[in-house]
Amino acid sequence: MNIKSQKDFFSGLMFMVVGVAFAWGASTYTIGNGARMGPGYFPLLLGILLAIMGGLIAFKALVVETMDGDPIGKFAWKPLFFIILANLVFGASIGGLPSIGMPPLGLIVGIYLLTIIASNAGDEFSLKGVLVLATILAALSYVAFIMLLKLQFPVWPAFLKA
Repeated sequence: MNIKSQKDFFSGLMFMVVGVAFAWGASTYTIGNGARMGPGYFPLLLGILLAIMGGLIAFKALVVETMDGDPIGKFAWKPLFFIILANLVFGASIGGLPSIGMPPLGLIVGIYLLTIIASNAGDEFSLKGVLVLATILAALSYVAFIMLLKLQFPVWPAFLKA
């Protein structure tokens, strides 16, 4: 088997793995049918479509010739680290970490932390720009999730409510 485009082949494999994982996870929920969809219906179909799309991309990478073979470049560890860290910190700020005694910090603080940490993944960092972006994201998130959708999770740190 000769891989003609490494980027496409491994991208297709990644799509297939993620699609199969979503479909497998969705199979534990009630699926239903097209007329009465259960909570697992959409994730199952999305996972199947993603796996099929990945299969087609991987197959194309094996069949269609490319100029330089599209080799895979160097792995970007810095962006991967900061994006994952930002999401973990955001989750911890929304729910707190009772195991270490950290109370929930709330949506607003979580969005600021998420934005500041994730912005370190790039090559350029402007604190002013990051704070403007975080303010816009926090305001829009508050309007969308708290006011319009009426979701029930902490908006501000727990120690400010006392």
